[in-house]
Amino acid sequence: MKIKIKIKIKIKIKIKIKIKIKIKIENKNETENQNQIENENQNQNQIENQNQIENENQNQNQIENKNETENQNQIENQNKNQNQNQNQIQNENQIQNQNQIQNENENENENEKQIKQISSCYFSTIFLFKNGKAIEYLSNEYSNQNPQKIQIENIQKVSVGFRNETILTIEGNVFAKGKDINSKNTNEFINISSLIEDTNDRIIQDIVSGSFSIYLLTSNQNAYGIGLNNFGQLGFDSETLKETKKPILIMKNVSKISSGNSSHHVFLLNSNQELFGCGYNQFGQLGLGESIKEKEKIQKLTKIQNIPKGKIIDIQCGGFHSIMLIENENENPKRKLYSCGNYHYNGLGKEGDTYEFTEIKSPFFENDDNILDFSVGYTHNLILTTEGRVIGFGDNLYGELGTGNTNHQLIPIQIELPELIFNKYIFNYHISCGYFNSFIYCPSSFSNLEEDLIKLFRRKEFCDISFKTENGEIIKAHKLILKYRLNQNQNQIEKLQEIISTKSIKESNQIFEMIYSNRIINPKLYSEIKEIINSNEKIEETMKRIYLNENENENENENEKDFIIERKEKQYKFPKLILIMRSELYRGMFLSVTNDTSNKVTDYSELSNKSFQILEYWIYSNQIKKGIKITQRND
Repeated sequence: MKIKIKIKIKIKIKIKIKIKIKIKIENKNETENQNQIENENQNQNQIENQNQIENENQNQNQIENKNETENQNQIENQNKNQNQNQNQIQNENQIQNQNQIQNENENENENEKQIKQISSCYFSTIFLFKNGKAIEYLSNEYSNQNPQKIQIENIQKVSVGFRNETILTIEGNVFAKGKDINSKNTNEFINISSLIEDTNDRIIQDIVSGSFSIYLLTSNQNAYGIGLNNFGQLGFDSETLKETKKPILIMKNVSKISSGNSSHHVFLLNSNQELFGCGYNQFGQLGLGESIKEKEKIQKLTKIQNIPKGKIIDIQCGGFHSIMLIENENENPKRKLYSCGNYHYNGLGKEGDTYEFTEIKSPFFENDDNILDFSVGYTHNLILTTEGRVIGFGDNLYGELGTGNTNHQLIPIQIELPELIFNKYIFNYHISCGYFNSFIYCPSSFSNLEEDLIKLFRRKEFCDISFKTENGEIIKAHKLILKYRLNQNQNQIEKLQEIISTKSIKESNQIFEMIYSNRIINPKLYSEIKEIINSNEKIEETMKRIYLNENENENENENEKDFIIERKEKQYKFPKLILIMRSELYRGMFLSVTNDTSNKVTDYSELSNKSFQILEYWIYSNQIKKGIKITQRND
């Protein structure tokens, strides 16, 4: 029995062991399962996290891609808009440039048609146009040749004499041709101003062609002569000096030189209104009087005595006579014509030879119909009045008086003009007498502002401020112009004086001409003055500021406008200096504007409103005011 019990216990232990093993296995399995589950969960979480991260990254990438796409689209749109704007600007600029080119071409074409001046003599006639170009007609006794272009640019004035032609450029250079100027080639223009020995005296202000002789007036108011001196017309003894191929100094302090296309005599007027003459005098054409009427040659400058009282406005020479225009405020009419010389060619406007200047009397000159201008040919004369009448007298062998016949006219007679000329160009047409021909023409209605300003600078009688050059020489200018061209600053005037004090007279003239214009004549000098001038402002803009009176000092504004026009009980004020500068346009309106004592015109009520608008607008610009035209005489 005992043995059996032991067996049972073993079995029990075995079972117990078995159970333990089983439990252990189960626990192990359970742990493994749990670990597996945890691992799976962890893996699942990792996968989910990874997926989440990937999703987030994907979303982020999508967002970034979307933003990038949007930004890219936005940039593309901006670039597209910018390109469109650029294209639009380019198109607008292109259209503007095309319009500008078209306008310039139209203006150039228009300028080519607009005659500025005509000068004529026996063998040639020159037409000068507004664009500064010119053509010449050459002729012999039997035929005319086709017109030829003159190969010189920026021409300001032309003057034709017997056997010579002279051209003045805007820069102040003078070109001439003729038998007594260039004996090697009479048809070639040469620069005769460059032949003046004094290099500071080579800027020329005016030119006058005589018969075989030419006269130059420099910006320093010195008179030079070149060519033939057979009658002493250059102011030297003809035995000592028969001719000269180089300009020689005749006289200093000269304000005007007067001769004629067919004349062997000349007059020089100084700044004190003293008149001197020399040259051919066989018929008393120098007006020296009875005592020397038989003297054929006056070979040195001689002062002309017994000149009627008043201001000498102009004097011109014919072949055997001379005519002078004098203005006297105390007489009525204020302007009178005087003549001297030989009457056998009917050029004096009266009977009998006259060896002193005596008045030409005519019903045409006895009222307020003042003499505006006159022109003298070889033996005939034309006079233009403020009412638009043209009066003529003298020889008429070739119909040069325009009377419709060839009858000579000893006394003045009115010339019948075509209706178009008489009405349209009442205040602006010009007259020009050649040798045996005459011209009536309307020059450009609006001259070049730069050219007018440079001309004004060269006219020293209206200057009111002085500067000293390095050699102590005086150069004069205008306060009004400098004030607006030098930034309206007194310090700039002082700086300009410092610059001028280190320059020669020639360099100083160049500096002022650059100030009075938009031209760069001398780049080195321009760099020195660039900081003190309105270098970027066009002359038209400067004139506009003067017109609008853009000045902070009201008292100065009033002082600048020193010329008064009374019209229909209302006063209009203008700067007198500007009217002087532009007076060529309005010769019939401002006869007294150049008189130093005059600052007032009492009545201009006869001007229509349109005419007055034209007047006011054109004075300060180079443009026609749109919609305004002079079409009737009372306009």
